[in-house]
Amino acid sequence: MADDGAAGQDFDIVVVGQAGRLGYEAALFAASLRRQSPGFSGRLIVAEPQPGPLWPRDPRIRCKETRALLADLGAEILPFESRHFGHAYPYGNKIEALAALPEGRPFVFFDSDTLVLDELTKVPFDFDRPSASRRVAGTWPVIELYGPGYTAIWKSLYDKFGLDFESSLDTTQPDEYWRCYLYFNAGFFYYRCPQVFGRRFLDYARAIRDDPPAELVCQSLDPWLDQVALPLVIHSLGGGRDALEPGWLDGRTTCHYRVLPLLYARESDRVVEVLEAVAAPNRIKKVLKLYDPFRKMIYHERGAKVRAMFDRENLPRREQALRNQIKKAGFWMR
Repeated sequence: MADDGAAGQDFDIVVVGQAGRLGYEAALFAASLRRQSPGFSGRLIVAEPQPGPLWPRDPRIRCKETRALLADLGAEILPFESRHFGHAYPYGNKIEALAALPEGRPFVFFDSDTLVLDELTKVPFDFDRPSASRRVAGTWPVIELYGPGYTAIWKSLYDKFGLDFESSLDTTQPDEYWRCYLYFNAGFFYYRCPQVFGRRFLDYARAIRDDPPAELVCQSLDPWLDQVALPLVIHSLGGGRDALEPGWLDGRTTCHYRVLPLLYARESDRVVEVLEAVAAPNRIKKVLKLYDPFRKMIYHERGAKVRAMFDRENLPRREQALRNQIKKAGFWMR
C-alpha cells in the first residue's frame, strides 16, 4: 500500500559513536529510536572507529556504562578502520564506516546528534533513489569577488566525474543562487547498498581532496568535503532532492538538533517533550548525566533557561546570531 512507508522493508540504521560526545549522543539516539519507533526491527549499528596511525588517541567508546546501555538498547557496536581520514578529518567517519556494513542491505545513516520523534518505518524511503538532508544553508561554496561563481564551481565537479550537470539543477531557482544547485546536509542519507554508496563516496571525496578542479582554488574543503562529495554521489546513483517527500526526516519523524543549546532555543515543543521523556528513565539518565552538557542542559534545567530567551516565532535569521546570544548569556555548551 502506498501509505505504508517503509513498513515491511528490512533496513539497517547506522550512526557513528566514539569516545566523548559522540558516544553519549549515540546512546540518546538509540534510546529515542527504541521509545519512539517500536516498529523498527532492523539492526541498529553504532559504527566505531578503531585505533590506528590516523588517530593520536584511542577513538573507541571508553565509557563502560555507555557501552552497556547501547547493548541494552539493542545496538550493535561495529568496528571499522580509518584508512583515509581519521583525526585530521573526523567527518570522514561517516564515509569510511560504510565499508563495514553488510553488502546489499538497505541502510539509513544518521548523524549521532539526531533525535527520533516518531515511527521510522512510516517514512516512505525509496532505497533505489538515494537522498539526504535538505535542512541546509548555503555554506559552500563561498563566492569570492573575482573568482568563479556557483555554476563554474559545481560544473567543474560534475565534469570531473563524468556526470550530467544540467539535470542536477533546480530550474525553478535563479541562476547563481545556491539553491539552484544540488546541495545536502550529510546529517542523514540512505541507499540500497552501503558498499556501493560507500565506495563511491570515498572515491569522490578523496579525488576532490587530493586533486580538486582549478575552480576550487579559493574554496575550503574543511569541514565541507563530505557535503561537497555527497550530492555528486547521490546524483550519480539516480537520486536527488525530490527522492523523499519533505517533512518526514528533519521534520515530524527526526530532528537533527546538532547541539542541545540550539535544540532548546529553536526546536518545537514536541521535540523538547520527546527529548525529556526519552532522557527520563533512570537507566538512561545515569549514563547521559556522565556527559556534562547533557547533565546541565537536560537535568539541571539550563535548557529551559535557554528556551525562555527566545520566541520560536521570531528567531534570529542567522544561526550565528542565535549562538552568540546563547554564549553571551553563558549558556553555550557542546
